[in-house]
Amino acid sequence: MRHFSVWTVLLVCSFATIASAQDNRVFNWTPANSETILLEPASLHAGRIYHPEAGGGNLHVSIASRYPVTVAMAWADEWNAAMQNPTASANFNFLCVQEHFTGGIYECHLPSERPMIITFRDERRPEKPVVSTIAAILGPNVRQIISPNDLHIQYYSWNCVDNCVLPCFDWRRILNEKYDLTPVPKVYSLMTPDHDDQKLSVKIKSPIPLTVALLPSHLADQVYDKTVSLTAALDQTGCKERGVQSMSFNCSFNVANGSQTLFILPEMDFSGHKKASVEVNTVKCVDHCDLLAPPPNP
Repeated sequence: MRHFSVWTVLLVCSFATIASAQDNRVFNWTPANSETILLEPASLHAGRIYHPEAGGGNLHVSIASRYPVTVAMAWADEWNAAMQNPTASANFNFLCVQEHFTGGIYECHLPSERPMIITFRDERRPEKPVVSTIAAILGPNVRQIISPNDLHIQYYSWNCVDNCVLPCFDWRRILNEKYDLTPVPKVYSLMTPDHDDQKLSVKIKSPIPLTVALLPSHLADQVYDKTVSLTAALDQTGCKERGVQSMSFNCSFNVANGSQTLFILPEMDFSGHKKASVEVNTVKCVDHCDLLAPPPNP
């Protein structure tokens, strides 16, 4: 039996190509930037702008305030429009409104990818007559007499905190050949999977119908040696196609399946010189592969 093993590495590693069972990362809220604001009575402060992904997202903020504040989310475009035209009447649609807030965790689910801004309003009422009287006597430095509201804001980000380094996967071409068709099977010893649910893509082009199957190597050997029928072998694999002439199909297999062999056989008698082409790509671990889960005990 003739075997081929052709390995052509695609040089670029894509760190976001696979969401596999190996991804056991742990995420949590971690401190990001912070700010401390001195709020006057009835004043309004805008904090961080959030840009959720499609489908929305969550935010988590720790707040400590000397006097009660109202915390709410406003649409960033509405807020910016009001800032650009301060003489016009503001028309905000607030979400996740929490009043009389002096300390704790503020959370909100942002409903869409539309940017939102977190706002803080001091709930104290300004004492204008008193301020005017004192100002007439003491001048513009009167603000020092009115106690400001010390507002401390600690922002958080959703980050990986454990198992953050993962195996890196990428597509690799393991076979690309044009060969002469013969009545006997064409057999390619491909590979042993290095992770469960490993993806394989097969592309075939032939002038006559073919049976194409991915078989455990020991089973492919038995079919080639005619100790097991092809029909019996095909019953033991889900990765197979019949009557293939021009087709691309995908399969997946696990470490427990062992080494894999691609088995190709013409389905009809033919004469003359005919060629078929086959290309096989798979997703392989290319970096941090020592972090892959070990195969189960036999």
